Amino acid sequence: MDRTDALRDLLEGIRAGTIDVDKGMSQLRDLPYLEMGHTRFDMHRKLRNGFPEVVYGAGKTPEQVAEIFTRLRGLSHVLATRVSPEMAAHVLAACPEATYNPLGRTLTMLHGELVFKPGEIGIITAGTSDLPVAEEARVTCEMLGSRAWVISDVGVAGVHRLFDRLDELRKARVLIVVAGMEGALTSVVGGLVSQPLIAVPTSVGYGANFAGLSALLGMLTSCASGITVVNIDNGFGAACAACRINNLFA
Repeated sequence: MDRTDALRDLLEGIRAGTIDVDKGMSQLRDLPYLEMGHTRFDMHRKLRNGFPEVVYGAGKTPEQVAEIFTRLRGLSHVLATRVSPEMAAHVLAACPEATYNPLGRTLTMLHGELVFKPGEIGIITAGTSDLPVAEEARVTCEMLGSRAWVISDVGVAGVHRLFDRLDELRKARVLIVVAGMEGALTSVVGGLVSQPLIAVPTSVGYGANFAGLSALLGMLTSCASGITVVNIDNGFGAACAACRINNLFA
């Protein structure tokens, strides 16, 4: 049960008379957000926009993230992104039920089973080096309630590899294309499929790639229409956008 379900049960209990008003007020006190001093974790975000708050690990201390996970244990699913191995080890010592994904640099902790909405999100990478961003997107999609899968290393230098997977790609409800270098895979896929397409430029590439700027500009100036582009290396943001689209269908 997540906090949305808990709030619904509380309101139903007050209406039915099984929970008195004073007890209801006591429970509501901790529902809007959890106060931790360094962090005020937003517990009502899912009520407002459909997604719970996610922990951005970079810039936080291992102790801060461990406290967040410990306080949220038994209350809701938890997702943290950009988590280093050192931070993960510290959190896992406090919450051994959490799971670390070293490729995607994500840390997750479940409260019950994940419930998936209909429809799947396909994630495509131009190269194997783009997999960390793609994996961040995949884990985020699943934690937000959408099934997702990854097809990797189908970039334009060997575009025949992409054509072999087109039937599979066209079954997805939304597609995320992750590419570095010049970002050309986005235009190719955008010209072949009809689904909503979200492009993620990555910082993969040599010097003139400018840490992802060349891929970003290439995607923004794509000749394939209807493509949405997120920030460099932002697999999390692409997943959130894809899940919003999938939720509309659901």
